[in-house]
Amino acid sequence: MDYKPEGMLMGTAENTRLISTAEGLLEALERDIILEARATMCTSSHDLIVELPCASAVIPREEAALGIAEGTTRDIAIISRVNKPVCFKVREVTMNDDGSVSAVLSRCAAQIGCMREYISELRSGDIILSRISHLEQFGCFVDIGCGIPSLIPIDAISVSRISHPSDRFRCGQFVRAVVKSNENGRVCLTHKELLGTWAENAERFSAGETVPGIVRSVEEYGIFVELAPNLAGLAEPRENVSQGQRVSVYIKAVLPDKMKIKLVIVDVCDDITDIPEPEYFITEGHISKWEYSVQGAEKEIVSRFE
Repeated sequence: MDYKPEGMLMGTAENTRLISTAEGLLEALERDIILEARATMCTSSHDLIVELPCASAVIPREEAALGIAEGTTRDIAIISRVNKPVCFKVREVTMNDDGSVSAVLSRCAAQIGCMREYISELRSGDIILSRISHLEQFGCFVDIGCGIPSLIPIDAISVSRISHPSDRFRCGQFVRAVVKSNENGRVCLTHKELLGTWAENAERFSAGETVPGIVRSVEEYGIFVELAPNLAGLAEPRENVSQGQRVSVYIKAVLPDKMKIKLVIVDVCDDITDIPEPEYFITEGHISKWEYSVQGAEKEIVSRFE
């Protein structure tokens, strides 16, 4: 079974077919497959009401998330699913006397299968698909399959430093990530290794060009401007420039041996653009080592996955 972050089954032909009729739900029950639909309400007893075209459906509280029954997961994991897609397996389908249909669903059952058959098999260096679920100052929580959470720490999002994960991501966004560790089912992720080395990014820029950038840090000796998520240059000091502003910069020099790009700020821009989708240099498979630094450079930045 192909385990994916919640939301990826919504709208697919088979999912739509199976949730649309009582016969479809019975088929899903017999085949023990995962479906998805939107949670429309969380009751006062923290049962999730799920929107199905053909039935009145509920995910009982203790079936709504792994760890709820044991007390190791807080109920916010249930409450926060309202108005969002939830995955589930069908556990009961009842034909009522009035002709209506009722269904009992289990999100836990889908998550248990995901843990056993997918997440337990992940190894350091594996590249996986995830979905941003929540942003915090220290990093972003992502769904790595069936609503099971993992964390990308803020310093692992990109080489270019950011003040908050919202500088790079938005909730609901699908992103690639690399498994940094997997211990007892607790998966820690990193992201910057997929965004290219210094050389790969620097090859996209040449001296004499004027290009857009984002101010990431203002120091007495100069202003660090991000040209790409894994590439920043140092601009000469300039007044009335602040962190987070979008600027246009003139590239004075690209110095590979020193891993430096010298810039001059040409203009400060007022317009705010949407956060762009990440541009990945690697999108799938496995990596054992990633070396950001240029060979022979004084500063070595290397990630090893063992």
